Amino acid sequence: MFEGFQEQQIDLGEASVFVRSGGAGPPVVLLHGHPRTSATWHRVAPRLAAAGHTVVCPDLRGYGRSRGPRFTADHTGYSKRAVAADVVAVMRRLGYPRFALAGHDRGGAVALRLALDHPDAVSRVAFLDCLPISEHLSRITAEFATRWWHWFFFAQPDIPERVITADPDRWYRGDPQVMGPENHEEWRRAVRDPDVVRAMLEDYRAGLTVDRRHEEADRKAGTRITCPTLVLWSLRDDLEDLYGDPLAVWRRWAGDVRGHGIDSGHHVAEEAPAALAAALLDFLPVT
Repeated sequence: MFEGFQEQQIDLGEASVFVRSGGAGPPVVLLHGHPRTSATWHRVAPRLAAAGHTVVCPDLRGYGRSRGPRFTADHTGYSKRAVAADVVAVMRRLGYPRFALAGHDRGGAVALRLALDHPDAVSRVAFLDCLPISEHLSRITAEFATRWWHWFFFAQPDIPERVITADPDRWYRGDPQVMGPENHEEWRRAVRDPDVVRAMLEDYRAGLTVDRRHEEADRKAGTRITCPTLVLWSLRDDLEDLYGDPLAVWRRWAGDVRGHGIDSGHHVAEEAPAALAAALLDFLPVT
């Protein structure tokens, strides 16, 4: 898995970020979603590297082998603003002050915050099977609450930790054949760690509070993504069913938006890596 890639732990003071990187050429950062680690990209990152990119895959703050600060009542230590700042700091440490960016699921929320807070750092951004958190919350229906109930369960104090850590193997289910055995084993180790579970819950708690406020403030101020934007969604997931055309939603946030659906379930990097890599390579210039 990740043959030819390097692994390192980068100490940023408040956070310590585990990073995989490989290839040579224009840099692109791949941000995973919940409850995965950077290993979810193991079938995509080598394709991008072989095509002429430097590919950087961090574990988000608190996920996998990355660590964050103490947990606080306001959840700001695990806000998307804090995690986005981690990514900028990591890339500067690696020598890349400007880079392309792709985020899946919760990584997409980090990518949005990074593109809005650090526009000079982001050359292009891709959002994979996700919408801004505030767009989800402004469209809550009984169907959304039924399908996405975990958002609101994770936001509860204390109870989710006790439920999940009592039997993480039954709570988080993954198929090693679909995920790949090494990716599956790394993910399984992570979700058995109570500190990782708590950090992942803090991600969701921040989403419903501080992250939502940040996004709503951006909308009120008219802050928009200024770089070319790609939106890809999974045709066998429910994003299009719930919201219609995802491009229409993202055009509220960016001016240069393109994209299409991919024949996949939610975890597109694992289920349709060739199609995802091809779409990203069409969008990301090598020169």
